[in-house]
Amino acid sequence: MAEEKKTATKKAAPKAKKEVVEEAPKAVEEAPKAKKATKKAEKKEAPKAEPVKPAVTEARATAYDVRVTPRKARLVIDLVRGKNVNEALGILANLNKAASPIVAKVIKSAAANAINNFGMDEESLYVATIYANDGLRMKRFLPRAKGSASGLVKRTSHITVVVKSR
Repeated sequence: MAEEKKTATKKAAPKAKKEVVEEAPKAVEEAPKAKKATKKAEKKEAPKAEPVKPAVTEARATAYDVRVTPRKARLVIDLVRGKNVNEALGILANLNKAASPIVAKVIKSAAANAINNFGMDEESLYVATIYANDGLRMKRFLPRAKGSASGLVKRTSHITVVVKSR
């Protein structure tokens, strides 16, 4: 019987501890709620004027690591700089250069960004800035006569287009 009493007292003791543990977090939770309430009251008292964002007048698109050399891309880019978007796409559609479909794709992307993201008028868009920078240079080897090899550099370019509204 003595053993039964010991087990009964052991079972009662952990329940008391659990109740104490459960009550402590409630007290801790009430303190942050009080702090949050005072912070909310302070925010309601002094409304802050949000700064007005300026109207967006340009949109941008960039194609990275395009497998066209920058020198060849610049020949195409120089033809469409400053033109209306529709006129530039017409020129590129009739141009027989390797870079022309890529440049057309980037111009279409910049125009879509302007129309969909910033609500600009499609008819008033023109190519304000367009340039091709050097991209990654892949270094390869070309086999040559008598077991030798010479270096070969495969160039890529980053083509960036900025479209503005007139």
